[in-house]
Amino acid sequence: MPNSKPLMAKSSPTDPVSAAVQSALRTLEAEGSGIAAISVALRSDLGDAFARAADLILGAKGRLIVTGLGKSGHIGRKIAATFASTGTPAFFVHAAEAGHGDLGMITPDDVILALSWSGEQPAMKTLITYAKRFRIALIAMTAEPDSTLSRAADVALTLPKAREACPHNLAPTTSSTMLLALGDALAIALLEGRGFTSVDFSVLHPGGKLGAMLKFTRDLMHTGDAVPLKPLGTRMSDALVEMSSKGFGCVGIVDARGVIAGIVTDGDLRRHMRPDLMTALVDDVMTKNPKTIRGDLLASEALEILNSSKITALIVTEANRPVGIVHLHDILRAGVV
Repeated sequence: MPNSKPLMAKSSPTDPVSAAVQSALRTLEAEGSGIAAISVALRSDLGDAFARAADLILGAKGRLIVTGLGKSGHIGRKIAATFASTGTPAFFVHAAEAGHGDLGMITPDDVILALSWSGEQPAMKTLITYAKRFRIALIAMTAEPDSTLSRAADVALTLPKAREACPHNLAPTTSSTMLLALGDALAIALLEGRGFTSVDFSVLHPGGKLGAMLKFTRDLMHTGDAVPLKPLGTRMSDALVEMSSKGFGCVGIVDARGVIAGIVTDGDLRRHMRPDLMTALVDDVMTKNPKTIRGDLLASEALEILNSSKITALIVTEANRPVGIVHLHDILRAGVV
């Protein structure tokens, strides 16, 4: 069996950059120049088409149907997923499968976003004919303004020409990146156009790390008897028992109306350490107007407050009345990091 040779020669210890890294840098430069070209085009003719495409999708009664095949199809699947997760109902239909029954997934209320760098794939003609027959809005995303797809589209998003990162200018690389970038730009424009908030985002992302970060404080807080609370006028000895038994390193102090008036923490104990501390009143030791949070605050935001304030627990309030307490460990156990 002949000896195999490495695809790339090993660089010597004196080479500042290996051949593989040089190749990677050329690829990133080529793909970066493609995205830069889109930015330039958006400030010119592409900008008007982009705005019309966004308005068309925003005004649709149905869903956004993203289609393509080959590398454009792979990019289309990701774009459809991005739209769906950011407030624009969308799914992917493979252009080659459309003519074998999947056209039934598309309704007259939908909008089709067709991806094809050349705009001349034969499979696209079936979709074009179907769109015209049932008057379904069609948006083309292609690099050829005079292609069959562009001419048939209601809106043509014409990407600027760019050389592929592939040294033979054959493998879809720069072109795929450009399609993805323009798709992401369109999805985010729709997100902002719909006023899609982080709360909306949490509804669509209940699982994984994103789901953990988008949990609300009320989902993680301890309530009822688990919350360490004492009224004004309590002796520190009693407050210390409450603090120790509940295990949060603090005790909230409330006034006669049940409104949070202060908090006693481990730090307050150290700062006021003296022989008569246990007979003192919490009124003289507590930190007044303590930092609190709402139950509808995202867990990720609560974590940021805890870290920035260098504390480990926060009282959760409604109308200034304590309803719970959340500890740093509760948030970390939920997967928020």
